[in-house]
Amino acid sequence: MNLKLATPEVFAPLLEPGRYRGAWGGRGSGKSHFFAEAVIEQALLYPGSRAVCIREVQNTLKESSKRLIEDKLAEHRLGEAQGFKVWKDQIETPGDGIIIFQGMQDANAESIKSLEGFRIAWVEEAATLSARSLSLLRPTIREEGSEIWFSWNARRKTDPVDMLLRGPALPTDAVVVKANWRDNPFFPRVLEQERLDCLRLTPDQYDHIWEGGYANILVGAYYAQAINEARASGRIGFVAPDPLLPLKLFVDIGGTGAKSDAFVIWVAQFVGREVRVLDYYEVVGQPMSAHLAWLRSRKYDPADCRVYLPHDGRQQDKVYAVSYESAFQDAGYAVDVVPNQGTGAAMARIESGRRMFPSCRFNEDRTAPGLEALGWYHEKQDEQRNIGLGPEHDWASHGADGFGLLCIVAEDQFRIDPRWAEIDYSRMDGALCV
Repeated sequence: MNLKLATPEVFAPLLEPGRYRGAWGGRGSGKSHFFAEAVIEQALLYPGSRAVCIREVQNTLKESSKRLIEDKLAEHRLGEAQGFKVWKDQIETPGDGIIIFQGMQDANAESIKSLEGFRIAWVEEAATLSARSLSLLRPTIREEGSEIWFSWNARRKTDPVDMLLRGPALPTDAVVVKANWRDNPFFPRVLEQERLDCLRLTPDQYDHIWEGGYANILVGAYYAQAINEARASGRIGFVAPDPLLPLKLFVDIGGTGAKSDAFVIWVAQFVGREVRVLDYYEVVGQPMSAHLAWLRSRKYDPADCRVYLPHDGRQQDKVYAVSYESAFQDAGYAVDVVPNQGTGAAMARIESGRRMFPSCRFNEDRTAPGLEALGWYHEKQDEQRNIGLGPEHDWASHGADGFGLLCIVAEDQFRIDPRWAEIDYSRMDGALCV
């Protein structure tokens, strides 16, 4: 049979066969509509073939692409006479083929084996696909001529799909296109008004939502408004250190195990009533020698620096059996261990950060990853009860905790000693009053 599909020009490179085909961009580009029709087209071109539509999380079929494919079948008048039959959890296709819908979050190496004979795997909302899921999927779709498709709205450059298909080197036989609203000849008027309203009312979110930019600021994040105000007032850009003042290194400790939390260092100076945030460092699972090597590479000499550690800085690392306090001291750095802020310490750091943000200037080139963490740091929500559960412990929390430590110390020093003299925390008891 002849099936006429009106394909936007931006997707033309994806019409040729290829092992990996990807389309990323902002809202309203028609990415999902293109791939839904492509799934149907493949079912007609290769009778008896099998396709799987994948999402990272799919608790019910309402969260799948099934409804969109059903709508496309109805639009093109494809039914049982043409070999398509819609069932509750799958769609039969010509020649005893099939389209199924799979969530990857609960999959494992054994359960995913059932997909070995599938010719097409389409990953929708691929930005949420975990590295584990991607590593399971790629070798499983192995039939000769099989293809893996990805459609997604960009979220973070470190998302596995972005690292795979937007990195410096693409995998063999991969074709990837960027598609935005202006590339969609069928872009509806109602979305055009939504786009214009977003540009007018929430311009800080516009690039991510509509133009495919990375999500540097999460709506509802603790520091979202503060970052927007800092950028608007020119406090995020080039910031030079004062060569006559010492540097302060604020640490959020991690560990050396493969599943350790991130290890973070914020580098700052207190200049007058201003905090100059100059540099940012973040790694996972690296030993103390790696942190010291980074400090040396940046020429942060112990004679010019003072290290501030959180209260657990005196605890020993589980692998190397030394404390971070003693390790920094052995390297020649002066070290202060800041007392625990007590009950509600996380929120105390957040509130201190909000109060201090107007006094902060950020050297954007060197602190961009830290600013990204601050822009993402948000409250965990119980969506069923619509209540907050406190700060979400995720990739952003370690950078945010280190920044909170910086602000706790800055507030205390600004209040106690207007000349910004160093405070001997070893003589202090209990929680800091913030």
